[in-house]
Amino acid sequence: MAHPFRVPRGAAALTAAALALSFIPTAVAASDPEVDAIREELRALRQSYDARLKALEERLKDAEARAAAPPAAVAAPAPPAAPAVAESPAPPAPASAGGSSGIAAFNPAISAVLQGTYAHLSQDPNQYRLSGFLLDADVSPGRRGLNLGESEVALSANVDDKFAGNLIVSLTPQNTVEVEEAYGIVTALPYGLTPKFGRFFSGIGYLNEQHQHAWDFVDAPLAYNAFLGGQYDNDGLQLKWIAPTDQYLELGAEIGNGDNFPGTDRNTNAVNAAIAYAHTGGDIGDSHSWRAGVSYLHTRAQDRDSTVTDAFARSVDTGFSGTSDVAMADFVWKYAPHGNAQETNFKLQGEYIWRREHGDLTYDRDDTLGLMQTAAYRSSQNGWYLQGVWQFMPYWRVGARYDRLDPGSPDYGANGGYLDAPVFHPERYTLMVDWTPSEFSRLRLQVAQSRNQAGVTDHQLFVQYILTLGAHGAHKF
Repeated sequence: MAHPFRVPRGAAALTAAALALSFIPTAVAASDPEVDAIREELRALRQSYDARLKALEERLKDAEARAAAPPAAVAAPAPPAAPAVAESPAPPAPASAGGSSGIAAFNPAISAVLQGTYAHLSQDPNQYRLSGFLLDADVSPGRRGLNLGESEVALSANVDDKFAGNLIVSLTPQNTVEVEEAYGIVTALPYGLTPKFGRFFSGIGYLNEQHQHAWDFVDAPLAYNAFLGGQYDNDGLQLKWIAPTDQYLELGAEIGNGDNFPGTDRNTNAVNAAIAYAHTGGDIGDSHSWRAGVSYLHTRAQDRDSTVTDAFARSVDTGFSGTSDVAMADFVWKYAPHGNAQETNFKLQGEYIWRREHGDLTYDRDDTLGLMQTAAYRSSQNGWYLQGVWQFMPYWRVGARYDRLDPGSPDYGANGGYLDAPVFHPERYTLMVDWTPSEFSRLRLQVAQSRNQAGVTDHQLFVQYILTLGAHGAHKF
């Protein structure tokens, strides 16, 4: 990680080049036209290097001045930089206090991500179920055949010397526009505090905060589908704190409206979701790095709709009302020989998720069968995944992932006559290979064997492309 008080490598390289040029012998016959031409080129090079060196020196002075300036109230030493292994993408550098005028006052970074897939699925995705789990209605492997994936348009910029903003709009294959993230960041607070407000992917777990195009596999792990509806986003407030310690330590808390699965829109003035998490990590030598964390989510649902297969093999809608508590533990380990990840590298990643729900469950929610009934419901369920991705040569990676869910023993109360206690544990085996010729493009082939229900195996094949237009911000470690 670059240190704010370290001389940029570019400046050092330019200085060395300029010194080398200044010592080139010039004692050659002046009458030779070729020698005169070479001397002229040398003069031009010296002038170019001098100008670039001067510009870099000015930028360095400005950076040092901003870093050394104390807050308005109390001057406090800046916390030491977190280890490079655990670095998160920083917001844009704040603008100068005096501001700027004209078109330069608004100069956002703009990028777009284009995606598409071909999916071959042996089971009908419209009948997607996870045995023993009440799923979000939108969770599925996607459509069969050729599909335009979700496209993403991102804009980010400084607002002024106190705020930065980020907007990410999703263009769905169904020709709809959705706001994926739209938030502001306070950049002027000291002591490693970073408030965020608006809509954002929650910081719980490891994978959740990353955008789908940055995942190592086409789809989310089964545990994310079962417990978070694929990915949990939050409309609310977030506060993160980076501890002033040599080892990376991040603490975070969020509050939100709780509209998203496993919660629902409850039309209240109250805070409907509360989240807390802690992450730590560091480097081991110059080749290894790691990060680990724990997270907790508490939310409520009101008549949350799910479709299940009942004891008589019928597809039935249910409605859950009650509380949902989710706990997560995550771990990531990376290896790159002497820190050089360009040639080869390896990443091992895993997460464990546990969820407890209690409240009331309505069977035959829409009374389609004429059997609508509401009874007490309790469940304690868990799931996990483990994956490894190896870049065995430049541009090429292979990966493997294993998912497994434990439905536990849900108590359906009076609905037990219609809904059997599950005995099957859904699981999935996945292999992938991808080719990344540059940071702006990736092609991926993925095959999986998914066993979501007893006696049913879905053989899946995906071909995916990811194309990035413009500079896209770095994602978390």
